[in-house]
Amino acid sequence: MNEKSQIPSPKSVLVTGGAGEIGSAICRRFAENGFDVIITYNSDAKKAEKLLAELNEITNDELRTTNESKQNRKSNHSIFHAPTTDAQKVAELKAFVAEKYGKLDILVNNAGITTPVPHHDLDALTDEWIDKIMQTNFRGSFAMCRAMKDLLMQSTEKSALIVNISSIAGIYGIGSNVAYCASKAAIDSMTRSLARALAPKIRVVSVSPGFVEGEYTKNFDPAFLKNQMDNTPLGRFAMGEDVANAVFSVATQLTFSTGNIITVDGGRLLK
Repeated sequence: MNEKSQIPSPKSVLVTGGAGEIGSAICRRFAENGFDVIITYNSDAKKAEKLLAELNEITNDELRTTNESKQNRKSNHSIFHAPTTDAQKVAELKAFVAEKYGKLDILVNNAGITTPVPHHDLDALTDEWIDKIMQTNFRGSFAMCRAMKDLLMQSTEKSALIVNISSIAGIYGIGSNVAYCASKAAIDSMTRSLARALAPKIRVVSVSPGFVEGEYTKNFDPAFLKNQMDNTPLGRFAMGEDVANAVFSVATQLTFSTGNIITVDGGRLLK
């Protein structure tokens, strides 16, 4: 057996909505640790392409500093346009991953949408937005689990992993709108159901952030933001990197956990 054939294949991770604030932090964290990263996006191709170039640079820099045997590897990250609500695109994504990577080790269901609507203003939360939120946040996450199940089953790891990015809105009922809270509660319920159904080969965990600071923060009422900050014992909002650290820990350290809801909220639920 030659030296090249002895090199283990890198682990693969697919991150939906990978070019967003949280998704890009997750992608970087895995790329920095030798994973092949598949970034999916809905509409912003330029942002996804920019992130792909960044991940390639991260990986190539890391390979240049490792021993000679690892220098036979090359950066193997990818981007793919696949809205999670589009069944045809999800099927094409599955075929792409199967052909290029042969299996999948980790699926991170990060894609999600919302819009700020005061909870008391029932008329302002339209049927259209309710459907969009539930279709993307819950149905889209389930569709990805369903599509990628067989590839996860082919993982050479003892247990493959699905991480669903949830929110404490699903536990506490406080968030950008009522439908968003309901969609995240549905994701947590799905996590528990699938953890039972897919064990022992696939672990399923929810990572549940509090309010995460990002570009979209400007869309929220300053009074809402102040309330969130005032009710966070650690005195700051989460950053994308905080969520990424939790996801990476679930993948690499908390390997005997499944069906869990892991909060990343600075103590928000204590208030």
